[in-house]
Amino acid sequence: MKNGRTFIKRVVLDYWPYWVGGVLLGILNTLLACFDKPWGITGNIAQWGLAVCRAAGGQPETWFYVWDEPLKLNFAELLFSRGTVINLGVIMGVMLAAVLAAEFRVKKVKSARQLALGIAGGLLMGYGARLALGCNIGGLVNGIASQSLHGWVFGLFLILGAWAGSMFMKYLVSKNGN
Repeated sequence: MKNGRTFIKRVVLDYWPYWVGGVLLGILNTLLACFDKPWGITGNIAQWGLAVCRAAGGQPETWFYVWDEPLKLNFAELLFSRGTVINLGVIMGVMLAAVLAAEFRVKKVKSARQLALGIAGGLLMGYGARLALGCNIGGLVNGIASQSLHGWVFGLFLILGAWAGSMFMKYLVSKNGN
């Protein structure tokens, strides 16, 4: 009985080393690529946005929009699509891992400004990901995994952008005294 508890504690409750997560992500990404195409997130989210737009009376199928797969404007078809299943699986898996590790917390929003900045930041990140035809998963992880030069270029500029953003934030904090 003690060995079973030790196994559950080590595998389910304790933190895994980063290299284990990297190896597992690599294996899962390779399996996805073997069965259809590499892992992607933002394409499916854009499909949902277009379906909601159409349900509200819009005509997104008439827009000039670069798309690598046909629009799924039917909610039933979209709900059981590969992307939705993977994205929901990621969300539920992360939540389950947080609950099992007793790390799940619901945080109170401190202010309306914090909420507005969070929403604006999320919308800008999503818009930028769609302009780039993919997020860091598609551009970086899949690019490097498929041995494409664009993945390494993406990674370089991701590091430079993160550095520039952190320097900007340090400047703002020092200027405002917060």
